[in-house]
Amino acid sequence: MKKTSFLTLALLLMISLLAACGGGGGMPNPETTGTGGTGTTTGTGSTDTDSGGDTDADAPASNVTLKMFQFKVEIADAMEKLLAEYKKETGVTITIETVGGGADYGAALKAKFASGDEPDIFNNGGFNEAQLWKDRMEDLSDQPWVADLSDNVKDPMTMDGKLYGLPMNIEGYGFLYNKALFEQAGITEIPTTLTALREAAQKLKDAGITPFENGYQEWWVIGQHLVNDAYAKQEDPDQFVADWRAGKISIVDNAVFNDWINLVDLTMEFSNDRPLTTDYNTQMTEFASGMAAMTQQGNWTQVQIDGIDPELQVGVLPMPINDDEALNDNIFVGVPNNWVVNKNSANKEEAKKFLNWMVTSETGKKYTVEEFKFIPALKTITYEPDQLGTIAAGIQEYVQADKTLGWQWPKLPDGTSQEFGALMQAYVAKKITKEELFKQMDETVLKLAKK
Repeated sequence: MKKTSFLTLALLLMISLLAACGGGGGMPNPETTGTGGTGTTTGTGSTDTDSGGDTDADAPASNVTLKMFQFKVEIADAMEKLLAEYKKETGVTITIETVGGGADYGAALKAKFASGDEPDIFNNGGFNEAQLWKDRMEDLSDQPWVADLSDNVKDPMTMDGKLYGLPMNIEGYGFLYNKALFEQAGITEIPTTLTALREAAQKLKDAGITPFENGYQEWWVIGQHLVNDAYAKQEDPDQFVADWRAGKISIVDNAVFNDWINLVDLTMEFSNDRPLTTDYNTQMTEFASGMAAMTQQGNWTQVQIDGIDPELQVGVLPMPINDDEALNDNIFVGVPNNWVVNKNSANKEEAKKFLNWMVTSETGKKYTVEEFKFIPALKTITYEPDQLGTIAAGIQEYVQADKTLGWQWPKLPDGTSQEFGALMQAYVAKKITKEELFKQMDETVLKLAKK
């Protein structure tokens, strides 16, 4: 069984820097939003705050306006401030449009290009998505920051020996849990098996505490992150995905998937009310307000949680599918997205200068850690553990213990996670059986792989 993620080495290298280097910033925060977890925001980045940043890049052209299209709703406000800092330092204006949360960023990006309103900088998730957009992305192999990346972090955006993206950050997820509510229910040990998780959920319920806050209205929560639990625990995840795409296997008789569905059922047995109409924002607001003890999310939620209850102590739990502790005592770690440059942009050199500034200037490094709360993907962006928040600290413990698995969904055909989200919602609503779910998931992968 492959028990470590492709990012374990990268994280361990970065964590090892903490003892030698102090200072820097804090920690990641990916899927958060203050706008209901879905939607689009636009802005131009203008404020009067002092920057104090620097860059080794050639002086940017002050008469240029760059367009950025990105998916992380939770950093939209902070990114506006960063772009204003850049404008103050360089005179370059960068407009930003954000599509994320429950919205389909991929579909919105395709619409942008189809309309002719092409951004200069946009996001790409890597692997299969990188192949789809290869002809639109600039080769960034010669950029100054490349030497500061771990080879493992480069993998999703490396094609034919060339690097096409700057990793945005590193993220990890599992079940987040409210430490105070666990203590209140008398739970003293972290559940690392399905039986132990059931026992913990029952203790919480008996104490009058809702065990799970499920945001199953969001396709990415249920059809991407939750299903990844079954991909990542295959004997050879990469071979499994390749064989599934080729129609060589079926998950109907796959032992891991048949165990995994028991975890899905458990989350529903001990669920909050109306999980299928609970969006991301509601999910995190209710969890951070102490209305449930556990929720499936990652370190990207730290900023939103802090905004509701900055004193809340949150830990990270595995997502066990059976009682094999060796298989289940882990969390999932990966690169959520990458910054890429439109190769056809008339301003692509200026776009590259901005990306370099964002990860090499003191201003950019500060924002990465302190404002975005990102676990940096570059070894040269350092931070203190207490800057990261309790969720990231929990993720670090799993990384240091070599208990991480990877993110496999980027290797599946384009659109798979969205369709799986709809199928999973139908299963949770009891509109289809497990057998029908698995059969339709097989059919979905084959259909999309042929496109």
